[in-house]
Amino acid sequence: MVRAGAAGLTLGLVSCRTEGRGSAARPPTDPDALAAAYRDNIYTRLLGVRPHLPAHEHVSRLGGGRMDPEVVAAMAEANAYFVDMHELMAAAGERIAELMGAEAALVTAGGFSAMVLGAAGCLTGTDAERAHALPRPTWPRVECLIQTPHRFDYDRAYRDAGMSIVEAETREDFASRLSDRTAMIAALAAAERQTLFAPPAPTRWALEPGPEVMTAREQIELGRAADIPVLVDMASDLPTGVGLDEYLKAGADLVVISGGKGIGGPQSSGILAGRADLIEAARINASPNDAIGRGMKVGKEEIVGLVVALERYVERDVASWVGGWSEKARFIARELEGVRGLTAEVVPNTAGYEDVELTWDNEVIPLSADEVKDALMDDVPRLAYLMTVRTRVLRDGEEALVARTLREFFERAAVD
Repeated sequence: MVRAGAAGLTLGLVSCRTEGRGSAARPPTDPDALAAAYRDNIYTRLLGVRPHLPAHEHVSRLGGGRMDPEVVAAMAEANAYFVDMHELMAAAGERIAELMGAEAALVTAGGFSAMVLGAAGCLTGTDAERAHALPRPTWPRVECLIQTPHRFDYDRAYRDAGMSIVEAETREDFASRLSDRTAMIAALAAAERQTLFAPPAPTRWALEPGPEVMTAREQIELGRAADIPVLVDMASDLPTGVGLDEYLKAGADLVVISGGKGIGGPQSSGILAGRADLIEAARINASPNDAIGRGMKVGKEEIVGLVVALERYVERDVASWVGGWSEKARFIARELEGVRGLTAEVVPNTAGYEDVELTWDNEVIPLSADEVKDALMDDVPRLAYLMTVRTRVLRDGEEALVARTLREFFERAAVD
């Protein structure tokens, strides 16, 4: 339980659901007004940086996701007050745990930070001396066991905490490498759905994993039998692919979620949720304590924004929300019909919604895929897409501007 002051903060956070949100500014939806906003905005006025139409996933290097006006308004209100950060972190963690059905939770500085702090908690427990020893643990239980298909670039977070990664190719290897040196098992939720480590990809590009890939549930059962905690990274999987509490119900000791992707909170926020003892251990390693997570600060405004975003998330009609992304993709494909040399095909992706795949006849449009992407980023307005044109982070009205921008670009690029 939190102290009375922190409990009061919890009530204040809950009240944000109904207070102080009506004044949040809504963006324009008319394509012409949107185009004007992309020419004249805070980035161009202040720094001369041109934003782009986000026909892509919520990718960190391209700006991440978007927050609802209500979340931004809650953050602005939070900025007007000062709070004890230990109390705020405790109250926010309690509210997040309640919303997720977890024993406990901790706000982190993004998904990577949650991975570092989860690993740190598994290494140190609640021993403060061990926390100060990281990232150079002096005790033998320091290994992180990962099956090869679950390896990905960001699992260096476990090494950053001080773990040594032990890789296992097969189920037999995995079972044989569990030992008294194993501090944690790490599983990647997305590994169960696609062979390509990337945001959801077109199903014909990212084949389904074969039977040799261990599921997170299988690893959870092995961890439970060996009394070794299992962390499941589902940072980018919401709202499709997995449910908010899916792996907690399956028995995962810790789960990692990005606050700024599917949740719709601040880009630099994240959630570590799970067993109360491991969350407390992670908290000892986290800011504002002077430990390995000291530099992974999360501001009071971001904490409030994340809680409000999560409250909104659990109330969403996910099927309708996701269906809207597919509707926008189909609209863009229709708008591109008839462009000479261009094919815009609606294709399913591994997360279960639809994108627009662009292909073209090089005799008519003599450009490579990279040349097209570079030229679109030089266009007015700029437009960025990755493997496919994706509508997930587009606001209402932007799909029309995306379609118009693409149509005009390819019509100019076509040769006689």
